[in-house]
Amino acid sequence: MVSAVQATHESQLPHYGAVGARRLVGQAGLYQVDRVLEKPTPTVAEQKLIVPGLRAGHYLCFFGMHALTPGVMDILKELVGRSQGAGGAHLSDALAKAAGSERYLACELQGRRYDIGVKYGLLTAQLALALNGQDRDEVLTQLVELLAQT
Repeated sequence: MVSAVQATHESQLPHYGAVGARRLVGQAGLYQVDRVLEKPTPTVAEQKLIVPGLRAGHYLCFFGMHALTPGVMDILKELVGRSQGAGGAHLSDALAKAAGSERYLACELQGRRYDIGVKYGLLTAQLALALNGQDRDEVLTQLVELLAQT
């Protein structure tokens, strides 16, 4: 399985799951994952999620894209069955368990992450896509017209 990650400053740890990993020799931006923690504190991250080669105070946090194996899906099914009414199952828990039994890689991506779980997050992500596309001028024109009307 593979998860996309991005080097993230420790001040952002409360917003993301993070991995402890080691770089694969000769493979730029590719890591072997050893540990997964959901929204760790900076203290816990410093103790358990050190990634050699990253700047101090930075950790590999999820980017929001995962290629999952059938084994992870089985673990998720088991976790959902056990957590009925107890707060639900979390993908990070399944990934952590799978990391101990199958090969788990993390691919470091460059780019901007958008949190669609916060107020206006989805709108911001859609605007970023629209403004980066071939219809940028049309989108900007419509935004200016909308702003002029309010």
